[in-house]
Amino acid sequence: MQAAGWEDGGRGRLLGPELPLALRDRAPRVTVVGDPILDGWWRGRTERMSREAPAPVVEVFERRHVPGGAANTAMNLAALGAQVGLVGVAGDDEAGRMLHSLLEAAGVDVSGLVLAPEVRTTTKVRIVGGEQILLRIDEGTDVAPPEELRDRAAVAAAAVLRRSDAVVVCDYGSGPSPALVEALLRDRPALLVVDAHDPAPWAQVAPDLVTPNAGETFRLLGRTPPTSARVESVHAAAAEILERTGATQVVVTLDAEGAVLLDATGVLHRTTARPVLDKQASGAGDTFVAALTLARAAGVELPVALELAQAAADVVVHRSGTSVCTADDLADHLGRTSERVMPHAELALRVQAERAAGRRVVLTNGCFDVLHRGHTTSLAQAARLGDLLVVAVNSDDSVRRLKGPQRPINTAADRASVLAALSCVDYVTVFETDTPIPLLELLQPDVYAKGGDYTPEMMAETPVVRAYGGEVRILDFVPAHSTTDVVTRIRSLAPEA
Repeated sequence: MQAAGWEDGGRGRLLGPELPLALRDRAPRVTVVGDPILDGWWRGRTERMSREAPAPVVEVFERRHVPGGAANTAMNLAALGAQVGLVGVAGDDEAGRMLHSLLEAAGVDVSGLVLAPEVRTTTKVRIVGGEQILLRIDEGTDVAPPEELRDRAAVAAAAVLRRSDAVVVCDYGSGPSPALVEALLRDRPALLVVDAHDPAPWAQVAPDLVTPNAGETFRLLGRTPPTSARVESVHAAAAEILERTGATQVVVTLDAEGAVLLDATGVLHRTTARPVLDKQASGAGDTFVAALTLARAAGVELPVALELAQAAADVVVHRSGTSVCTADDLADHLGRTSERVMPHAELALRVQAERAAGRRVVLTNGCFDVLHRGHTTSLAQAARLGDLLVVAVNSDDSVRRLKGPQRPINTAADRASVLAALSCVDYVTVFETDTPIPLLELLQPDVYAKGGDYTPEMMAETPVVRAYGGEVRILDFVPAHSTTDVVTRIRSLAPEA
């Protein structure tokens, strides 16, 4: 699905620091429907144990409350530049009124947020001592808001739903209400995203995209989550997942393993996460869904939107507590990818340090002139062969010698920058020679990976790699994805001079 009106000279097809800023300028209208939560983070010092019980004493010095759940998704959308409305039900209590106030202050349209006296606002308060969450106190999580109240919220927000470029449903257990289903079927948004603990009941509205995590995906399938090879298991079940969710496409989030995009044929794209050990981060999934929805609502191609969402989630997992990723945060994060493009000498020192830390280094190379699905599939596969992926890019002169005087289409600097923005790529370098043999001799990667249209015996690099004890691996062949074919199609569409 490609939303109409995205006319940015092709920027929606490239991942770089200008993309989140362009999306903020675009400011699509997005309505979030779902279960709002008030998150609390109480921080203090822990220096002694209680005499009454074997429990630490926390001397609280900070109490902070922030919107969570569907409200956190709305907050992230607003921070990224969308025009946002929230439809949901909370209690007409102190927590609900605080939630309403925080959302309104962030620019979220709360006309669809019903505060009902018969409902208790869901709150989740974490007690943090030092750098450790010691306790979480939940209130109002035992009973979902009555269907009548959720219907009332949907009716109250009917006008907001009608003028939305996208609707994202954040369902943490309440399920669809009849009025909301009727509204979505009557006034179908251009983009409908469902982020639900159980996406099956939402199949009746035929979402464009659903975003279950691994546990939700395997519960949907009625299977125990595997301890390994989760991507392969999801791939094998792609058609069944789509059938049970009623979705056109599915993004399965796999926490530290990134995310995979599926259609009925299997995996279309995979991202790589940059996880941290910080146990205090919360709500990264909300940030992921917000960025993904924003990008798709503006017409950004789905693989690029997925990489953008992964980058936004990577920003917030490095923070403590429930937080949001702004457009400026994301632009800064993506801008730093240029730091991963480096000359050979500096790269050699980085690789040496990474190897000393016990990381397995993989290197692959190519022209990567017009990046397409074949490239991204091979790069993601190469990344899984080790802990660190280095991509060596042919220089412009090298490409001309290999491909002819009309190539490359994009300069080496542009090609390297786009590759560095991919989540599966750690470092990029440009080489001038016709083969990467001098670079292989310098870096001595543990694995040298090449596309499936080669064999080890065809390559002059093979004896060099094997001589220093490295391994040559041939990646799976991805048919019908050739840069030359893409360039030929583009030129065939050009008007006659």
